[in-house]
Amino acid sequence: MVVEYGNDQPHGFSNRIEKVAIVGAGGQVGKYIAEHLLKTGKHIVTAIARPSSTSKLPEGVQVTRVDYSGDDDAALVEALRGQQVLIITMSVTAPSDTISKLVRAAAKARIPYVLPNWFGHDATNDTLCNDSLLSHNRDSICAEIESFGVSSYLLLVCNFWYEFSLGGGPDRYGFDFKKRSFVLFDNGNVATNTSTWPQCGQAIANLLSLKEFPDDETDPSPTLSQFRNSSIYISSFRLSQRDMFESVKRVTSTTDVDWTITHESAEQRWKDGQAALQQGNMKAFTKMLYSRMFFPNGDGDYQSSRGLQNDLLGLAVEDLDEFTAIGVRMGEHGEISQSH
Repeated sequence: MVVEYGNDQPHGFSNRIEKVAIVGAGGQVGKYIAEHLLKTGKHIVTAIARPSSTSKLPEGVQVTRVDYSGDDDAALVEALRGQQVLIITMSVTAPSDTISKLVRAAAKARIPYVLPNWFGHDATNDTLCNDSLLSHNRDSICAEIESFGVSSYLLLVCNFWYEFSLGGGPDRYGFDFKKRSFVLFDNGNVATNTSTWPQCGQAIANLLSLKEFPDDETDPSPTLSQFRNSSIYISSFRLSQRDMFESVKRVTSTTDVDWTITHESAEQRWKDGQAALQQGNMKAFTKMLYSRMFFPNGDGDYQSSRGLQNDLLGLAVEDLDEFTAIGVRMGEHGEISQSH
């Protein structure tokens, strides 16, 4: 890859990201990304929203409403024109053609960077992505972005969202807070990385606050361009299920005797989920997805194998029990759908 320098850019070039468009700015992770971008004071954030959307958006976000449900993308392209980054935040089960429409429009609008709805798995771990039924979406959308020769993709590797997954029922991290039950996968000692919504938002905001290019060949500063067409690795915590349980007990002032604890094989849960999906039971996707992450081969622990960019991005060390309490509350109040 040819290294570009800020000092070599045309007159009037600003070596930083100022204009950011977000699809899903009122969603689970989207609102945290928008809020943290605005807090930097360095970005103009525009939410691309459908005319019928009633999502509450963070204060300070500009809103452009556009219907991109049809084949004509002229209005969407016009809405994106002048933006430097497009961030797509949608459900993991969102139709791939919707993301494709957005990516094509971004290329037509000459947007340099796209975050194409990848907030999770280690995208370079082919076995994990294959087993999790994510490889096709990853490969197709990244290839499409590259094929236009305009935009570069940025993938945030953060694994599962902690508070969401903790409170999201036994098919995720094994907890049912209403029933006070806990499913341990195997011995419960497999450590995986996990990230909070605010940490993901802060990571994206700090990433997009870096210089776009080094000033010249002597500039050692980290830059946004160094991550083009690659992954950014972050994490809030590296935890086993037993680590989570210890935090849960502290937060809820409980002990083991207050809980119904059972054991299941992570591999068998994954196999069962795969079989159910093949029979058309899409509700099994969540169980399959999470169980695979807890295989004892270390796939869920990219921190140990690849390292993190937390320090480079200036991310804070978070308080585990604080976010455990949020997850417990969400689980007790039924705030999270039990399946994707």
